[in-house]
Order: sequence, then structure tokens, then C-alpha cells
Amino acid sequence: MKPAIRSVAGKICRLKGFATLAIGVGSAMLTGCQVDVGGQTLPSAYYLQDDIQYFPAGPEMKLSKEAAAQKAYKKELGDAGTCGGNCKGGCQTCGH
Repeated sequence: MKPAIRSVAGKICRLKGFATLAIGVGSAMLTGCQVDVGGQTLPSAYYLQDDIQYFPAGPEMKLSKEAAAQKAYKKELGDAGTCGGNCKGGCQTCGH
């Protein structure tokens, strides 16, 4: 081979190597890298800019609205009992 052809082939080979390296480094920078800091596995270098989701503690009883509705219903019934006040006394259902 002539020296001029060898130098062109060498330049092309170096250019391919540089392009491969640039693509590899560029994709690593764009995707972020997973790191381990203080026992936590962090997904990328941008975790500090993430929005924080805070969910306040809820009530101890998960069905508090339903319990309040039942209590209001029982209070609304008052002396009427479970029959709704339609019985004439001596009712077995409500003991009225």
C-alpha cells in the first residue's frame, strides 16, 4: 500500500473510534447513571431536583366517614328504632 492510502485509512479508523467513544459518553451523560450513596440506590444525578411527594398521615380508622354516617343515621332514627317508627309498640325488630 502507498503511504498516502495508509494515512487516510488510519484517519478513518481513528475517526470511527472517536465517534464510538463520543456516542458512548454522550449516551451515558443523557441517561444518567445509577449510583449507590449511603445505602440508597439513586437512579440518576438529578435526584435532588425531583419534586418531593409528601402524603400526610391519615386517620387511624380508615372508614371514619362511613362510621360518622352510621352514627348520624342512628341519631336520626332516635327513638324510632330500626323499624323507622312504623311499629305500634311491642315490635320484635326494634324492641319498641
